[in-house]
Amino acid sequence: MGDLENKVYEVLEKLCIPYEKYDHPAVYTCREADIYTSGLKGVHTKNLFLKNRRGDNHYLVVMCEDKTLDIKKFSEKISDRNLSFASADRLMKYLGLTAGSVSLFGIVNDEDHEVEVCIDEDIMKEEFINSHPNVNTSTLVLRVSDMIRFLDYSQNRYSVINLK
Repeated sequence: MGDLENKVYEVLEKLCIPYEKYDHPAVYTCREADIYTSGLKGVHTKNLFLKNRRGDNHYLVVMCEDKTLDIKKFSEKISDRNLSFASADRLMKYLGLTAGSVSLFGIVNDEDHEVEVCIDEDIMKEEFINSHPNVNTSTLVLRVSDMIRFLDYSQNRYSVINLK
């Protein structure tokens, strides 16, 4: 188990957040993950890391895996313009992650709290959420209410947004 993954478990333990862990081969897309995790309880998510044109605002979008993000409409909702996917270098710099391992848990690596987390409001209607623990060889299942506790602990800004 690597440092990135251990850091997630340390925070979950510190906050007394229970979780179920499921190991599987490395997955890089939601479709690949579904092969191993489709039977798990809870909402399956995808995570997108975006930046604005100037590169001074970064967003981690956590959404239901079956949705497609309309970046232009999303930009309007958060009142930031010209959003695009952030580069692999930015992903590493701000979240300490590589493509395929992006998850809400990446914010444990954002020590300066620069990334804003935007959560699909449909996730909030669920009891459980599935997410990688910063590696794409495991999936954790935890309560959505505990996800919010994790976000509160992180001190990153976060908001719940209608992504329909």
